[in-house]
This record gives sequence, C-alpha cells and structure tokens, in this order.
Amino acid sequence: MDLQIALLLGQDGITNGAIYALLSLALVLVFTVTRVIFIPQGEFVAFGALTLASLQAGKLPGTLWLLIALAIAAAAVDIVCALRDGQAQRIPKVLAVNCALPAALAALLSIVPAASLPLALQVVLTLALVVPLGPLLYRLVFQPIAEASVLVLLIVSVSVHVTLSGLALYFFGAEGSRTPAFTDATFEIGDALIQGQTLLVVCASFTLIAALYFFFERTLWGKALRATAMNRTGARLMGISATSAGKLSFSLAALIGAFSGVLISPITTIYYDSGFLIGLKGFVGAIFGGMASYPLAAAGAILVGLLESYSSFWASAYKEVIVFTLIIPVLVWRSLTTRHTEEEE
Repeated sequence: MDLQIALLLGQDGITNGAIYALLSLALVLVFTVTRVIFIPQGEFVAFGALTLASLQAGKLPGTLWLLIALAIAAAAVDIVCALRDGQAQRIPKVLAVNCALPAALAALLSIVPAASLPLALQVVLTLALVVPLGPLLYRLVFQPIAEASVLVLLIVSVSVHVTLSGLALYFFGAEGSRTPAFTDATFEIGDALIQGQTLLVVCASFTLIAALYFFFERTLWGKALRATAMNRTGARLMGISATSAGKLSFSLAALIGAFSGVLISPITTIYYDSGFLIGLKGFVGAIFGGMASYPLAAAGAILVGLLESYSSFWASAYKEVIVFTLIIPVLVWRSLTTRHTEEEE
C-alpha cells in the first residue's frame, strides 16, 4: 500500500464513518429517551434512498402508501381514545394532525410529475414522505408499550424491522437503485484526489451534527429531550410529556436516517435490505458510547468507517467480520468498567 492508496482508503473511510456517526447519534437519542434499541433505523436509510430514486424515475414511491396507511391507523386509534374519554370535539384536530400531510403529498404527486422537479425539491419531497413514518411508528407500536422492559421493546423493534424490510421489498423490488451524483467536481490536495461528492457527504453530515448540537443546547424542545434522557420520571414530574419526547426522538431518528439515505444514494447502490447492515455499523459506533455518550458514539462510528475501509484492502472477504468483531472487546471493557444499575421502574 502506497501513500496515495492509503489516502483514498482514508477518504472512503471518513465518508462512510460520517454516515455511521449520524446513525449512531440517532440510535443513542432514541435509546436514551425511550429505552428502545431502534433496530429499524437502517430501514429509514433504505427508504430515503429508494424513495428519491423512485421520484427521479417518475414513479410513485411505495412510501406514500405506507405513510397513508399508518396515518389512517393512527387517526383511528386517536379517535377511539377521544371517544372513550368523551372528547368527541377533538376528532377534527386528530384528523388534521394525522391525515393532512399524507393527503397533501398524495395530491401533489398526482398532479406534479416528480421527475421534472429540481433536485432540491425532490430531496425535500423525499424527507416529507419518509420522516413522518418515525412518529407514526412510535404512536402505533411503541407508545402503547412504553413502560415495557427493554427486552420486550427490543423484540418489538426486531419485528418492526422485519416488517419494514418486507414492505421495502414489496414497494421497490429486489433490484437496487442508485441516484445521479449531486456534483461531479473533483479537488486535488497533494497526492490525493478528493471527489466533490465525498466532500458534500462529509460536510452535510457534520452540518447536521452541528445542527443537532444547537438543537439540544439552545432550544426548549432539545433541553426537554435531554431532561427525559437523563431522568424520565423527573422529566414527567416537571411537566415534560414522555409521549411528546418519544415522538420527537423518533422524528429526529427518521430525519437522520432518510437524510443519510439521500446522501449515500449517489455513492453506492442501495437495495431494499441495505439499510440493516448500515444500521448495524452505526450500532457498533453507538456501543462505543455506551448507548449514552454522543461524542464517543460519533468517534466510534468514524473508527468503524476507517476500519472497514482499510480492511477492504487487506482482507476484503472478512471486512464485515473484522468490523463486527470490534464490538466484543468494547463490550468486555464496558462490562468491566461500568457499574450495573437496575432498570428504572
């Protein structure tokens, strides 16, 4: 391996690591707020990439039908709850909150050919289709069992992953998709040739990380999420709604996943089940942070990206094994250095 190859591999590792870092942050966020190990995080990556590819191909993405179905189901559940509580006047608000956006997106996609829209609008439309799936999944699946044990929540999370993966196969087929590059620019720095697409992915990823930092440090909702993550019972006593915090955390996780899918769609071919492996590598990064520390999770994810890249050169057939084996010493170290505490009741 010469210097140029090492630089190219490092560039590829940092690009992948930036995506894994975003997913690691999403996993840590969801777990600290809701205690859910969100296995389907990778599905949002696949949905984001494949939805954008469908829009650019002039096809109606299957995520629209999934969004409509989940919105109708959530509205039905909320209407039943309103009638049971004797608050029938809430029904118009329930319908507006749950069904207004899906109806507007369906009308827009039936009128305007998405393939003719500028790339920026296609990306916005993709996020509008995928991101609402997060809070809807929380409302229908995880909110009713919010007080269950972590093990039960994990089993349900795996079930949601299998369901979403099957729906992705039905909506998009087994063939992979890849979108055109956002930019064809290239830059030479010394002996290294840096692709503009790589810089775009890294810059966009770290911009989103910076925006999340600002959100948690400077906004009321961000501070509410931090409080819920630190002490759920104390947050409830202070008037912070655990339900609202859960929906917001799932919304942010869906945004991060869909945005990551949009970023990597020009770099690699995405299949209906590609998100699972990508999400697992983000999970390895989250384990570095003990599912609690955002900086350590991001650093661990960058390390995973670099290790994967250099492993592909030295032992490409075993790169996945090497990456996932890394989790064993981390877990051993965590088990030896972390004091065990009983799960919060």
